[in-house]
Amino acid sequence: MTKSERIELETHNRAQIEYFERAGKHAMQPSFAPYVQRQVDRLVRYGNLSPGERVLDVGCGMGRYTFALADRGLAVEGLDLSEALLERFRAFDNGRYAIPLHCGDVLNPPPELNKRFDALIGFFTLHHLHDLHGCFQSMRALTRPGGRIVFLEPNPLNLLYYVQMLVVPGMSWKGDKGIVNMRPPNVFRAMEGAGLESLSLHRFGFFPPLVTNRSWGPRLETGFEGVHVWNRFLPFQLFRGDVPPGPVPTHSASDAP
Repeated sequence: MTKSERIELETHNRAQIEYFERAGKHAMQPSFAPYVQRQVDRLVRYGNLSPGERVLDVGCGMGRYTFALADRGLAVEGLDLSEALLERFRAFDNGRYAIPLHCGDVLNPPPELNKRFDALIGFFTLHHLHDLHGCFQSMRALTRPGGRIVFLEPNPLNLLYYVQMLVVPGMSWKGDKGIVNMRPPNVFRAMEGAGLESLSLHRFGFFPPLVTNRSWGPRLETGFEGVHVWNRFLPFQLFRGDVPPGPVPTHSASDAP
């Protein structure tokens, strides 16, 4: 990595830290609402995650999804750029889960995490990363041979995300503009470049929390998801790539393009 590339990365990371630390961002706080639980259930099923497996939640923030993963019996750990957010995570945890947390950039993670996990996962994280290709290379190095890498991301074809940026306090185009990079060809190209196999995509969702959190919401949403004519516009995208069996290639931040 050249000096200018390093400066660009550091500038990007500082901006992301400031964006997420600002005002606590209510939407990032842990939630046990059906809307959030459904997102976790869909990722767990799509990633074929089993109780007892060691999983790293990349971009865990304050634990909005991490605690739900622990409730499902996964040996989950968290990684985030912001030490301040991890402190809030610990406060929400209050010793209940004792989830191991790591402060760092997934592009250049702590070396002791190499080959440690059965799966790397994340919720609405990829579109905040600076270098998708380099990050997937690093994530592959953290994942055991035969493991999985699974991320839930916004669908850039769903116009409601752009409305959110205009009306939701704390959101902005500057902080979330990476959504436009979440087109499947772009993500799959980065995953394939990192040597991941069996790449796949699944879209789901339809209604906002106001509907999904009702007792009848998930059932209604499932019905709308089954209408194929608007499948490509559904709000949530699950990306999965599998780490092939065999040795994991050595990778460091200096190798990133």
